[in-house]
Amino acid sequence: MDNNITQLLTELGVKLTDYQGQDIASISPIDGKTLATLRAESTEQVKAKIALAHAAFLQWREVPAPRRGELVRLFGEELRIHKQALGKVVTLEAGKILQEGLGEVQEMIDICDFAVGLSRQLYGLTIASERPGHRMMEVWHPIGVVGVISAFNFPVAVWAWNAALAFVCGNSVTWKPSEKTPLTALATHALFMKAVARFNATGNDAPEGLAELIIGGRDTGAHMVEDKRVVLVSATGSTRMGRQVAEVCAKRLTRTILELGGNNAMIVAPSADLEMAVRGITFSAVGTTGQRCTTLRRLFVHDSIYDTLVPRLKKIYAGLPIGNPLEKSTLIGPLVDQAAFDAMQTALAVAKQEQGLVFGGERVSVAGCEAAYYVRPSLVEMPSQTAAMHHETFAPIMYIVRYSDLQQAIDWNNEVPQGLSSSIFTTDMREAERFMSDIGSDCGIANVNIGPSGAEIGGAFGGEKDTGGGRESGSDAWKAYMRRSTNTVNYSNSLPLAQGISFDI
Repeated sequence: MDNNITQLLTELGVKLTDYQGQDIASISPIDGKTLATLRAESTEQVKAKIALAHAAFLQWREVPAPRRGELVRLFGEELRIHKQALGKVVTLEAGKILQEGLGEVQEMIDICDFAVGLSRQLYGLTIASERPGHRMMEVWHPIGVVGVISAFNFPVAVWAWNAALAFVCGNSVTWKPSEKTPLTALATHALFMKAVARFNATGNDAPEGLAELIIGGRDTGAHMVEDKRVVLVSATGSTRMGRQVAEVCAKRLTRTILELGGNNAMIVAPSADLEMAVRGITFSAVGTTGQRCTTLRRLFVHDSIYDTLVPRLKKIYAGLPIGNPLEKSTLIGPLVDQAAFDAMQTALAVAKQEQGLVFGGERVSVAGCEAAYYVRPSLVEMPSQTAAMHHETFAPIMYIVRYSDLQQAIDWNNEVPQGLSSSIFTTDMREAERFMSDIGSDCGIANVNIGPSGAEIGGAFGGEKDTGGGRESGSDAWKAYMRRSTNTVNYSNSLPLAQGISFDI
């Protein structure tokens, strides 16, 4: 047991002895050492927690939405108070640099702020009726237990995207975190329970079971997905996993929000501000060591600037500070585990077979962290978009291809199975508007003069095609967590039928 993680978890309110076992090992990507070992929930325990969550929903749905928002506001306060500690736990367990760990907690704070405002804005509609003396309207109601499955790379923010909205919408939440990052989930759950205690101390009544945490592996998550009391499953992970979740949920006709593969591209046009482009490319491609669903993986550079831009990128890549993510000077931390490293090496070998010129990609030794998997991010110059580029490898590999015609670059952007995020760097208004238009990028996110990575919570987050089609976070994504009811009220003294139908009896 690492004393540092023990101290942090205690500060955050986690009593590890309540969870210890031998089923799940939390291994830090920083040095390959075990942080803690936990027990997995049994099938009976999963069912019992879902039953508690369902009972909590039946009570919580009757609490006025602004009061529900007050609980989320208090949770946001707890996150502000404990931002440093929780951010460090994220770094220790997920391996991202501390600035990104803190940034993830800030995302949680931001979505809490958004949800608090939303709690007074769950608006419906008034609709004109074709029948005299009638009024039509739409209203929104809570749906039930929301099941969240999160991934290792954003171990707490994605839960918060879902949970903050679900709570203000009147739902309860069950959460199955990645088996690679259970400690961040324990810490987050403990902070939420602190908010619940404060909420109840002021005369409110948040029911037991409003937030249930389920620790375990794939089988544990499957039990949650299969349970009919879970009326919405929000799953983040691979496309393979998403297909399995979708199949189970389709059989029982329940809702899903799926945030799956990315494989995101950027076009750098002749008029691009190259200083901005270089910064945007570098962060998007190597941030979180290439382990974001929005990571830049394909770069299409115009012929006229290719020989200027690519050498600059190689120089930057050669000097990127790689090391322990807890150190302030580090920009590139470790890959999550050996499987990620092996996948990266396999992808680079395939790229070479397809005539790619590989720069970087080698393992890097970090003192005191020899058992971990640090790598130099890789640039791969490709002759064209090849079959290898259609596959997303969750590692810092960026393929680079020359283009001469904008439509060709847009076609390449859209050619892959995934459709999450995309971007273009250009100062030509026509190019920018074309890229964002209905004949441009087919992704859920299309940016101009910023990279594909680093979305804000105010916009709906998600993609198309093999990315799953779901939306989380901002805009009107809250509607996925509620059911719509269309109501017609007849305040007249007669009963005219719609469409002018005559039905005399």
